[in-house]
Amino acid sequence: MIALVDCNNFYVSCERVFNPKLEGKPVGVMSNNDGCVVARSAEIKQLGVAMGMPAHQIDPHIRRQCILLSSNYALYGDMSRRVTDVLSQHTPHVDVYSIDESFLSFEGFDPETLEARCQAMRRQVRRDTGIPVSVGLSTSKTLAKIANHRAKKEKGFDGVAIMDPDSDDTRAFLEQLPVTEIWGVAGRSAARLRTLGIETAWQLRESSPKHLRKHFSVVMERIVWELRGDDCIPLDDMTQPKQQIMVSRSFGRLTSNKVDLHEAIRVHTSRAGEKLRKQRGLAQAIMVFVRTNRFRSDLPSYSKSLVMPLPHPTDDSRELVRAAMAGLERIFKEGIRYQKCGVMLMDLCDHDNEQLGLLAEPISDEKRAKNEKLMATLDKLNREHGKNTVRLGMPRKCNAWELRCEHRTPRYTTRWDELAVVKMR
Repeated sequence: MIALVDCNNFYVSCERVFNPKLEGKPVGVMSNNDGCVVARSAEIKQLGVAMGMPAHQIDPHIRRQCILLSSNYALYGDMSRRVTDVLSQHTPHVDVYSIDESFLSFEGFDPETLEARCQAMRRQVRRDTGIPVSVGLSTSKTLAKIANHRAKKEKGFDGVAIMDPDSDDTRAFLEQLPVTEIWGVAGRSAARLRTLGIETAWQLRESSPKHLRKHFSVVMERIVWELRGDDCIPLDDMTQPKQQIMVSRSFGRLTSNKVDLHEAIRVHTSRAGEKLRKQRGLAQAIMVFVRTNRFRSDLPSYSKSLVMPLPHPTDDSRELVRAAMAGLERIFKEGIRYQKCGVMLMDLCDHDNEQLGLLAEPISDEKRAKNEKLMATLDKLNREHGKNTVRLGMPRKCNAWELRCEHRTPRYTTRWDELAVVKMR
């Protein structure tokens, strides 16, 4: 059996763990720059605040009843890790699907004991982390996800729902479930399915897998088998190394200050280098881009990018930053009020399969080992003490490029206040 464990209203639940006064109140968490509502409590949903609604479009009368908080991803990521640690105590097979969802395999466990096990697991997660979770169980990931939805919405399940793929109850539920509610079926695919006379999950389950593969892809064929109870959607793609790594952010306010862009590019490039080292990759080129706000017709419009080849494949943040800065110098234009900038690491290759150019000067083993040790230390300090604890360059106060986060709560579980900035040469 496969279980999908989903944290209920995860971002809001994380905030409530450390501020119990938020319990029972309409709470929403906003996206970067306090733009749109990306997480909602049950109470704020009842007030009619939709997912993704821009905060400034919420009716003032409703806004006064709500508590809107800035996103606190450092806290959410750490709480997600804590939840996963508890889940790992109940089964060794835990596949993290997203920050608030994990698939668990209970292969070899007595099916008669699974409901009781999952209820005990829910209680322990709530006791040890304060986060409420729901559990859906079935023989495939797609049905487990549907079961999890039922566990959340139908009070009779008490947070744990088991769906036997061949039961009458499963058939009755799938017969009234629109295909748009199935994991992996997007709106465009659903429209094409309707042209074939397929509108419900049960109709999709009873369709010919080979026929659907001809009209769609192997993914749709797998969904059909999943609805029949056969587990055939691998999660391996989640762990495949990325072919490109991009880091970019919109600014908290428009800026024409070149120093602001320099620091933003430096921070973004350092973050990209950290991601690159995590997947043990090397970059052979870096693209730098800047742009203005395309919705501000009263201001000059400008968008420019530039690819900077690197002398040799590298994961050293110092070399990446040096190349990014050179690229920014070439595309920066005075008198422009910029809204966004970012970098993309390109032509990635595996760290263990590095290929040098014919004219490239090889790096000595001693220097390579020294560089790797330095970057490993940098990543460890930032991982244990918080992002940007150690950074390249000296930060400025009141940066225009930094995100707006006027309602962010403290990062309770990390020591972010102990900021140590080191200028690395």
